[in-house]
Amino acid sequence: MPTMLITGGTGLIGKALTELLLQKNYEVIILSRSADASQRSAVSGLRYAQWDIENQTIDASAIQKADYIVHLAGAGVADKRWTKKRKKEIVDSRTKSSELIIKSLKENAHKVKAIISASAIGWYGPDISSTNIFKETYKASDDFLGETCRLWEESIEPITSMNIRLVKLRTGIVLSKKGGALKEFMKPLRSGITAILGNGKQIISWVHIDDVCRMYMEAIENENLNGAYNAVAPKPVSNKTLMFALAKHMKGKFHIPIYVPSFILKLILGEMSVEVLKSATVSADKIRSTGFQFLYPTLESALNDLIEK
Repeated sequence: MPTMLITGGTGLIGKALTELLLQKNYEVIILSRSADASQRSAVSGLRYAQWDIENQTIDASAIQKADYIVHLAGAGVADKRWTKKRKKEIVDSRTKSSELIIKSLKENAHKVKAIISASAIGWYGPDISSTNIFKETYKASDDFLGETCRLWEESIEPITSMNIRLVKLRTGIVLSKKGGALKEFMKPLRSGITAILGNGKQIISWVHIDDVCRMYMEAIENENLNGAYNAVAPKPVSNKTLMFALAKHMKGKFHIPIYVPSFILKLILGEMSVEVLKSATVSADKIRSTGFQFLYPTLESALNDLIEK
């Protein structure tokens, strides 16, 4: 079977995608900063290789062995407050890792057929009207995340001049029982509180973790896929709708809705609060037009799978 080289393999999507690839008998190499990474895996078909983004070095054998590259590397956008230093880390972790991949492919004999690169729906910024739905043809927003996504995508774009197919997946809010946004949404509900952010009307373009991983598989295996695709479910919902649906699954009727005012979120999160309160209605039509079928097209179907009864 082909060999998949993954950057950012220890993140939420990276871990789930690795499991899926191994189930399908792919060989998987995960790039890691750890010096002893090659000794860490006891899983058949999985090994680790070293890279150093800051010093622009990489294990050449990993590049030479790879048939495909899945590029997920990037500092967590929501992990820390957006100081000037943190913003630079967020951008650099994405663009410099892309530069290292391109440099390594130029310097080594390889057989890479395609690169599937992560991006995000932060590309689009906030909704511009109540009827607008963002499609892949829209220009990047001029806010921080829009600019980050633009630089992120542009940093890997030189791959196309090397006769390597490039697919960019602009991912929405990923719902997974193993971490990410859903875990944060669930925290107040464990105490019976349904925390609605701001007025709760902001639209959340979400996607089930299994569908995201299946999109990566589709992008790998379907040679007709090229360019940018939104990795979101076809039925976005408001923050209030999501929280009430989650509360119903976790607590039934026994929960208390509490609206968290925008100014409180701004005090807690700083500039990042803009993203929490932002409404972004994003289309899944392009990926569906390829024949891709969602396992979890609605929030109800996703929560039925993710929330233990």
